[in-house]
Amino acid sequence: MSAAFTSGAGAPTEEEVRSLVAAILAEVAAEGKPVAAPATDASEHEAAASEGIGEIAIGADHGGYRLKVRIAMDLRERGLRVRDCGTDSTEPVDYPDVAHAVARLVADGECRLGIVVDGAGIGSCMAANKVPGVRAATCWDVSSARNSREHNHANVLVLGGGLIGENLALEIVQTWLETPWGGDRHARRVGKITEIERRYLAHAEAGATA
Repeated sequence: MSAAFTSGAGAPTEEEVRSLVAAILAEVAAEGKPVAAPATDASEHEAAASEGIGEIAIGADHGGYRLKVRIAMDLRERGLRVRDCGTDSTEPVDYPDVAHAVARLVADGECRLGIVVDGAGIGSCMAANKVPGVRAATCWDVSSARNSREHNHANVLVLGGGLIGENLALEIVQTWLETPWGGDRHARRVGKITEIERRYLAHAEAGATA
C-alpha cells in the first residue's frame, strides 16, 4: 500500500483518512478495476429527490389553510423544499390573490411546481390559469392527479379542502408529484393549449400598442 498513517498509535486524522482513500482509489483505477460508488443513506436519497422536483410553491385561502399546513409538513418531512405563499390563519382572504402568488412563482421559474388549496378547488384553478405558462388542474382523486401530470403536463395542483379528506389529499399530492409527463402524443395537444394562450397574448399586446 502506498499510503500510511503517520499519527502513531492514536486515531488517524481526517486528512490522513482522506489521503489513504485517495491512494486506494488511485491504485484500483490503475489496475483497471471498476470503483464502486459509495453507498448513500436515506437522507441523501431524499436530497436527490428534492433536487429533481425543485422547490414547490404552496398557498391556500382560509378554507384550505389547515390542509395546506398538513401538506407542507408532509412535503418537508419527505425532504422537499417548500415556499409558503400564505395564508397563515383561518381569517378570510381572497383566493385569487393566493392562487396568483403561487402561479407567478411557477410561471417565473422560481418554483418548478405549485399547489393551491381552497374550499372547492375551482376558483383558485381559474385564477391560476390566467397566468401565462401555468397549467393548473383541480384534482379530486388519484386518477385525475395522475392524468393531469401525464397527459396535460400540469404544473399547478389545485385541491378543494372542503371536499376531500386529509389522507386522500396527501395521496393525491404524492401521486401528482411522482407522475412524469408523458410527452409523445400528449405533447402535440398541450402545445395547442400553449398556442391558444400565445394567440390571445399577441392580440392583447397588439391592441395595447395600437
